[in-house]
Amino acid sequence: MNICVYGASSNDIDNSYIEAVEKLGKMMAQRGHSLVFGAGGRGLMGAAARGMSTKGGHIIGVTPAFFDVDGILYEGDMELIKTNTMRERKQIMEERSDAFIMVPGGVGTYEEFFEILTLKQLGRHGKAIIIYNINNFFAPLLSMMKETSDKGFMSPQTNEIYVVLNDQTEILDYLDNYKPEIGRVFKF
Repeated sequence: MNICVYGASSNDIDNSYIEAVEKLGKMMAQRGHSLVFGAGGRGLMGAAARGMSTKGGHIIGVTPAFFDVDGILYEGDMELIKTNTMRERKQIMEERSDAFIMVPGGVGTYEEFFEILTLKQLGRHGKAIIIYNINNFFAPLLSMMKETSDKGFMSPQTNEIYVVLNDQTEILDYLDNYKPEIGRVFKF
């Protein structure tokens, strides 16, 4: 299974996040999964790739050509796909992935997550979406999502088309048992 991991490119984060995502990468490789990611060498993107690499996992990096400057891209062995734009990058990541995991990150991570969530809500894919809630990082986001639903700005169903997990084994067990819901349109 090709698993897309969306996450931080910043190194200015607590090491506990890096360790958790590196462990996730190792476990993905041990189960025979491949990593699809934004090709970054720093932060949680780099951690996922390093974890995969230590266990010989297949890595697919997708990046716009303008990111190909010193110190930005992961320098380990990977299949590297270069695009012209960020939009192309996201499309290729979506097409090449069988599931999506959002780990802590910034505005780019949120943007990727919300696009893939919207596409699932609209029935454009039926792939698993997981929020890896390391150190309860996503508590404010989850609160906002609940309030958005409670106040009628979106259907409660939207909060049922992704799962929130905080353990690597639970994440991979969930993915190994996930059945895609192809073509299902959710109320919005």
